Amino acid sequence: MQKQAIFQSKLLPYALVAPQLAIVLIFFYWPALQAVIQSFLLQDAFGLSTSFVWFENYLELFRERAYFEAILRTFFFSFAIAVSSLSFALLLAVMADKPLRGSMLYRTLLIWPYAVAPPVVGVLWIFMLHPSLGVLSRYLRTLGIDWNPLLDGDQAASLIILAAAWKQISYNFLFFLAGLQSIPRSVLEAAAIDGARPMRRFWTVTFPLLSPTIFFLLVVNIVYAFFDTFGIIDTMTRGGPGKSTETLVYKVYSDGLLGGNLGSSAAQSVILMIMVIVLTGIQFRFVERKVTY
Repeated sequence: MQKQAIFQSKLLPYALVAPQLAIVLIFFYWPALQAVIQSFLLQDAFGLSTSFVWFENYLELFRERAYFEAILRTFFFSFAIAVSSLSFALLLAVMADKPLRGSMLYRTLLIWPYAVAPPVVGVLWIFMLHPSLGVLSRYLRTLGIDWNPLLDGDQAASLIILAAAWKQISYNFLFFLAGLQSIPRSVLEAAAIDGARPMRRFWTVTFPLLSPTIFFLLVVNIVYAFFDTFGIIDTMTRGGPGKSTETLVYKVYSDGLLGGNLGSSAAQSVILMIMVIVLTGIQFRFVERKVTY
C-alpha cells in the first residue's frame, strides 16, 4: 500500500505550503532579523542619527544590575507559574476523568478560562484583589492580612503568579485529560488486582504513562511564562512596585517603547530569544530521557 502523496504538478506542493511559509517569514523571521540588526545600532534621542556600535548594547546590559535581577525574577516566575498551573491542572484532570454526574459541564467550565485574553485576566484579578475595591481583599483584611500589592512587591509578584497560572490551567487541563483517557483501563485494572491502592496506582502507573504529556506541557508553560505573561503584567502592575514584577519581556517593552532605547531593547529581545532556545534544548536533551513513551 502506497502512503506517499502524489501530486499532478510539481509546483502544487510548494503552492500549498507557500501561504504558511510567507506568514512565518514575514511575521517571525523578518522581525527577528530586524531585532538582531537593531541590537548593533545606537540611535540618538530623536531618532535622527544612527551609529553602528557592535556589541556595546550587549555589554551595557551586562553592566546593569537591574538586568540580572530581571533574569532571576523571570526564572522564578517561570518556575512558579509552570509548577502551580501543571499541579492544579493535573489534579482537576484526575477528578474530571472519574465517572461523575454532569462531568461534561464540569469539563466545559474548566476549559473556558483559556478563551480569556491575558489583559482581561489581569483586569479580573485586579477587581478581585485590588486593595480597596477587591472582593477577596476584604476577606484578607478580616483575617488580619495587610494586603496591598500596589505597595508590597512580594504580594504583587504573588498576584501575577496566581493570575498567570489560572490562565494556563485550562490549557494544561485539556492535555492532561486527553492523556488520562488514552491510558488503557486494562493496565489500571491489572494494578488494582495486584493490590495497588489508588494513590500507588497513580504514581507507579498513571504518572509515568503521562510523562510525554508532562514533558510537552513543561516546554509550553515555560515559553508561556517567558512571553505571554506580558499582557497580565502590563494590566496589573506595569512592572511595579519598584520593578518587583518586571520580567525580561516587560523590560524589553519598557526600555524600548517607554524609554526610547531601541538598541538596548533589541539586544534584550535577542538574548531572551537565545535563552528560550537554550532552555528548550536543555529540556529535550536531558528531561526527555525521563519520558516513558
